Order: sequence, then structure tokens, then C-alpha cells
Amino acid sequence: MTVLGSHVLSRRGFCLCCIGAAASAAAGRWLTPGQAFAEARGLVTLIKDSAAVSPIVTHRLRNNISVLEGSGGNIAVVTGPDGKVLIDGGIGVSQPQIMKALAGLGGDPVTHLINTHWHFDHTSGNEWLHAQGAKIIAQANTAKHLSSVQRVEDWDYNFLPLQPGGIPSELFQSTHSLRLNGNSIGLSHLAPAHTDSDISVSFPEADILHTGDTFWNGVYPFIDYSTGGSIDGMIAACDTNLAATGAKTIIIPGHGAPVSNRAELQDFRDMLAATREKVGALKREGRTRDETVAAKPTAAFDARYGSFVIDPGFFTRLVYEGV
Repeated sequence: MTVLGSHVLSRRGFCLCCIGAAASAAAGRWLTPGQAFAEARGLVTLIKDSAAVSPIVTHRLRNNISVLEGSGGNIAVVTGPDGKVLIDGGIGVSQPQIMKALAGLGGDPVTHLINTHWHFDHTSGNEWLHAQGAKIIAQANTAKHLSSVQRVEDWDYNFLPLQPGGIPSELFQSTHSLRLNGNSIGLSHLAPAHTDSDISVSFPEADILHTGDTFWNGVYPFIDYSTGGSIDGMIAACDTNLAATGAKTIIIPGHGAPVSNRAELQDFRDMLAATREKVGALKREGRTRDETVAAKPTAAFDARYGSFVIDPGFFTRLVYEGV
């Protein structure tokens, strides 16, 4: 990862994972992820500032499906005669870069946008994409959360409702299916995990699965207890997604390296389960949250997952809340 404004951000380091770079640029010095989190008065503001200038990187997969990396969550794009279909819309301030990346995938308009859950780094592009002509599809809880003020305590932030055009208009509860651009697209609501609005998006013919934020590839995840998330639900979502994949499945995570596989998802699931067990045991012993953090229950995983803003202490506190 390099300083924002003078070099390209690390592909693994965007959104929540880019705060260290964004803060260091603002301050003219490097900060560790923990320092960035401690010193930043507005994580959401820093994320938006970074998204405003971060380049978008396109990864072409198969069956006319690509991934755009660089604006909040990883965005899948399906191209073809039915128009472009987007899985998540990124952060609104990234519009110029996203439009440029989409133009590089052909001249067809955006006709459909699917939200994997309600968080702003996946949905604040809804308004401009709707203005471009996209029908927005989501699980019903996503529309509910986007229609009213949402307080996320762990970010110390109140998210205002989107304008009416940005609210998903085609809603479902459990499952929904589409066929566009020669691809079957299956939408499945997962039990409360990262939030209570998470869905997975499958492309059976291409053998591709977009997990939304129930899988963060190579970084510790955020769990939003403010809107129904839980550590148990995160593990259950991983189990559901693993059951839907095979050795050749391309998995698109919500955050982290955007082209992943079943082995990496399994490793992520095992890390969650091991951390839950260790933190739960400490809590049952009567350890306070701070004492549990001091015991470093994630130590075996920190080198792989703990390099960004959801650092080991932050992640331990999230797990502690849910066990």
C-alpha cells in the first residue's frame, strides 16, 4: 500500500482496509492501522475521501463476468445485450472512475443493480446508477435500512436515508432468480451474518459466486451488530457458501483480493470459528473485553488477516460482543 494521491492503493487495501493510507496522506506521515483508527474522527469520511481518487481495476473472469476493484466492496459486472448488470454499486464519489471502467467493458447501458446488503460502501452508488437507468434489486431488509437513518455504533456514524431513486424497488425475502446476458443469476438471503440483509449471488453456468461481505479475503471482517450481524451468522454464511462451491468455483469476496477460491473461503471460515472458540472460552472464564483483547486470541492469524483497520484488537472486540 502506498500513500494516497501519489501512488496506486494496494488492491487488497481498499475501503476499510485503506484507512491507514488515507490517514497517512492527510497527516503527511504513515500510521499503523490501529493508529489510523484511533486518530481518525470520521472513518466514513476517510473512506469516501479515498474512494474519490482511487483508481478502479478491472478483472475479467469468464462468461462475460468481470470484477471492478477500488470503490468500496468488489463490484461484479455482467455484460451483454440485456445491458450491464452490476452486483453492488460502490461508493457514490467513485462515479467518474466507475463510469470509465464500465465504458471499458462495452457501450451497453447499466440496466440492473443488485445490492448484496445495505452498507454505504456497496450502495451509495445506487442513486447515480438509478439515474442512469438501473433497476435496483435487493433483499427487503436492505431497502428498510436504506430508507431510514441507521446508526452504526462501531463507526460512530449516522447514515442518512438515500433519496427515493436509490432505494431498491424490486425486493425479495428468501430467494430470487434472473436470467440476463445468457447467465442465470441466483440471489439467496443468508441468515443474519455481516448484517441482517446479506445475500449471495450465484452464476451457475460460469461457476462464480459473489458472497458480499460474508467473506473478506485476507483481512479481518467487520460485523455490524447495529443491524443484526453476528459472529455465529458469519460462520454459518461461510458454511452455506462453501456448500455451494467446488474446487473450480471463482469466489468474489466483499472485500480483499477480489478473485478468490474455495480454499481461501475455507481458511477464512476456520479463522472465524477458531477465534470464536478462543474468545468465548476467555469470556466464560470471566475475562473482561479488555482482558480478552490483551490475551491476543487471534495471534495465530494476525500475520495473514490483521494488517489493516480491522486489526486484531478491533476484531477481538467484535467477536467478544457476540459470544
